[in-house]
Amino acid sequence: MIAIDTNIIVRFLTNDDPIQYKKALNLFKNEWVLRFAYEFKPEQIASALSKLFGLANIHINHPALLAQTIAWHVQGSDFADAFHLAASQQYKKFYSFDKNWLN
Repeated sequence: MIAIDTNIIVRFLTNDDPIQYKKALNLFKNEWVLRFAYEFKPEQIASALSKLFGLANIHINHPALLAQTIAWHVQGSDFADAFHLAASQQYKKFYSFDKNWLN
């Protein structure tokens, strides 16, 4: 497991410094995400998370939100995007620059 400073997240999200953006992108691709680091398929990620969350000693604060996130991820959405959309369902609209969610 690694920890990162907020400025790395900002560079990754804003791309306001191309050199630091590339470093942040490489960090996320190589260190953090199961899909990038381990080349897991969405179905494999969903299965692993479902098994983990099904353990008796694991408590999920919002199981319906997580179930919706996993379902959308299996259908092709990026996991983080699916999570943000699921968490935003009470709002009138959800805006994103991602081509699949652009409103």
